[in-house]
Amino acid sequence: MIVSATPKAVQERMQTVPCLRLIDVRTPVEFQEVHATSAVNVPLDTLQPSSIMADVPASEMVYLICRSGGRGQKACEKFRVAGYTNVMNVEGGTLAWTDAGLPVQRGKKMMSLERQVRILAGTIVVVGVALGFLLHPALFGLSAFIGAGLVFAGVTDTCGMGLALAKMPWNRVTKNVCNTTTGATG
Repeated sequence: MIVSATPKAVQERMQTVPCLRLIDVRTPVEFQEVHATSAVNVPLDTLQPSSIMADVPASEMVYLICRSGGRGQKACEKFRVAGYTNVMNVEGGTLAWTDAGLPVQRGKKMMSLERQVRILAGTIVVVGVALGFLLHPALFGLSAFIGAGLVFAGVTDTCGMGLALAKMPWNRVTKNVCNTTTGATG
């Protein structure tokens, strides 16, 4: 079972534990756009629990945060499989953190990975249908393949297209461009 804490509870804990570890497991581009001020970015696909926990006492809790909680839960599970139980997911992720009016750093606004996936998948489906009508009916299979991939992504909460898009040059961060610390945003 994944243990979680509300964003406000984590923030209150930060008041008494100045070195509290808050790890944001989103992609670097998502992190760059907005993140909790004290968070450190370690993307889920590169997360190595043993290297993070190497200097963390067993009595100290590590908090994991993502956009809305799903990847944070996956990260917690990764830690538990590796034998670490002193991890907690931040309920509702960065969205809940921001909605609670807690301090965040904002950087350059980027197109979300989810939106990029929708645009690319939709484009491939339309092109597949057009090619099926214009060239050969077998090309309808392209649209069917994308549809099956979207169903798989929905069932497993893993998106191959999203993982591939995350590695594209426009989704890479070359330097930290976060420049604004804010509390609640209205």
